[in-house]
Amino acid sequence: MRIVVILCTLMSFSLSATTLPEVINGDHRSAENKARDVYRKPLETLSFLGLQNDMTVIEVWPGSGWYTEILAPFVKDNGRFVAAQYELNPPFAYQRRALGSFMTLLGKQPKLFSHVEVIPFALPYDLRLGDANSADMVLTFRNVHNWYSEMYGGGRYTDAAFSAMFDVLKPGGVLGIVDHRWPDPAQEDPFAKNGYISAERIIAVAQKAGFRLEAQSDLLANPKDTHNHPNGVWSLPPVLAIDDSGKQAMLDIGESDRFLLKFVKPSSTETD
Repeated sequence: MRIVVILCTLMSFSLSATTLPEVINGDHRSAENKARDVYRKPLETLSFLGLQNDMTVIEVWPGSGWYTEILAPFVKDNGRFVAAQYELNPPFAYQRRALGSFMTLLGKQPKLFSHVEVIPFALPYDLRLGDANSADMVLTFRNVHNWYSEMYGGGRYTDAAFSAMFDVLKPGGVLGIVDHRWPDPAQEDPFAKNGYISAERIIAVAQKAGFRLEAQSDLLANPKDTHNHPNGVWSLPPVLAIDDSGKQAMLDIGESDRFLLKFVKPSSTETD
């Protein structure tokens, strides 16, 4: 058994023998990130989507790497991990901050992350995720609502983004999507300015690209979330974009109400 010593931690373990719970509980994850597990439920979410350690996994727009620090070590020895990040010079400040944090994460712990392949995924034109039919799973967490914002043409390029995710997956491959749930499609903002989007809208665009909806889950639902906050979903933790007088109310709600969708790319026999 090959033993790998993880620098900057007090714990050593064999990556080749590491289970998903062991990665999630590993000392390489910060206390701050682990504190969010109660809302993001990574073990249950990734188990629902069917993650296996021998898969080729692409995470689209991983941000600062909250999920990457779970996914990348888990598939390190038997699979492949690709981070489809923002472009080198992303247009928005939050993306620049996240990209900087992400690259710092990879550099600080090379034993865990040296195998991570970083590629750009930039709307509208740089959308190639890899060779056709080469990935087992594509994941994106709380990103699709951005693709409908006026910053990205009000959804003009969303079809192309979903087609790119469809093309890179093998037949039978899985697309997993989490986003902030808007409960009433008839009354949602077409540009998702409040950060919320309906599951129905995402299901429609995914099906248009050729995906089959395999399953959906209320695992990440939060009935305390009223979906009506002064600064949209960013009023809630972890951002807490609200004045001090309102922060406790947002903390009492917790993180946003979210949906979890699992799509599958049909095999050729299913589409014939």
